Amino acid sequence: MTALARNDSSRLGRWWFTVDRWMLATVGLLIVVGMLSSLAASPAVAERIGLDAFAFVRRQMLFLPAAAALMLAVSLLGPRAIRRLALAGFLVSLGLTFAAPLLGPEIKGARRWISLPGLSLQPSEFLKPCFAVVTGWLFAEGVQTRGFPGAAIACLLLGAVLVALKLQPDIGMAAVVLAVFLAQWFVAGLRLVWVALLAGLAAAVAVAAYVMFPHVQSRVARFLDPSSGDTYQIDRALQAFAYGGLLGRGPGEGRVKSVLPDAHADFVFAVLGEEFGMLVCLFVLALFAFVVLRALLRLLAETDMFVIVAGAGLAVQFGLQAFINMGSTLHLIPTKGMTLPFISYGGSSVFATALGLGMLLALTRRRTRSDLP
Repeated sequence: MTALARNDSSRLGRWWFTVDRWMLATVGLLIVVGMLSSLAASPAVAERIGLDAFAFVRRQMLFLPAAAALMLAVSLLGPRAIRRLALAGFLVSLGLTFAAPLLGPEIKGARRWISLPGLSLQPSEFLKPCFAVVTGWLFAEGVQTRGFPGAAIACLLLGAVLVALKLQPDIGMAAVVLAVFLAQWFVAGLRLVWVALLAGLAAAVAVAAYVMFPHVQSRVARFLDPSSGDTYQIDRALQAFAYGGLLGRGPGEGRVKSVLPDAHADFVFAVLGEEFGMLVCLFVLALFAFVVLRALLRLLAETDMFVIVAGAGLAVQFGLQAFINMGSTLHLIPTKGMTLPFISYGGSSVFATALGLGMLLALTRRRTRSDLP
């Protein structure tokens, strides 16, 4: 890449000198951390369920490089191509999200996956980044084109997405989608009085979810009063952080991965805490924070409303997912089965994260004449 000249007019040359290389390097570090976490956490889980010790490791070592290639390929696109890709992805993933409760297997009381040869696909993971870009497009058109009902159409699409997620059910992901949607609407210029009203409506929806879904009640009750139910995974995770201390017990020396059912997925952060210590956990936290803040700072220099709103949605979504996973593991919020981007095991999560970050890298590139919408 360093051999490329600044006057290189090829697509690759334009990409290299317009993409945010600091953000790109940070995402690369997260992918490396994901490979290390897979080696640390996955073998014990695989052996416990009767698989070859490196079954999950081999899959993740295939997923992560392929996801990195997808991210780089998407980051080459201009804003117009990103809109088209997001619209196509949204329509396909929304249809599959509606189909999952009918066609998919039931796992832990939910039907969120569609079984494919060698892979279980979770369509709602791809729905999140695609919907954020489509929403950004609609909000931007509503601001720029007089009479275009962008916000109204976006609200209708949000209703369809929430219905699809409720059918599975996946209340946690619905909450993330709703939070990102409201953040984008605010960025697009929503008046503060409406922000207050919608915040109240969101709170009412949260209360309704608590009343309607027993598993939501159970998680909130166990968070507020651990003695009210089973808190085995959270207790083991907190013990892992305590045992790890500042510098950790050392690679391969952790014990929590042998007793936690989701040590390679939802609770991989606890494995990192035990084996590598608080300093490495803070480093991982800093990587996520850097990507989000760097993206938002790049967007401050933008003038294209679509780029600003869509990019803000993608950045907030990425950071919010990381916060929910780490916050759940540390018992700062009620538990939610949400992966840590690039670090938890899972094909759908890894590729959906790569798609979203590829779109974010594309939107935060410095605009050249050929990239203008």
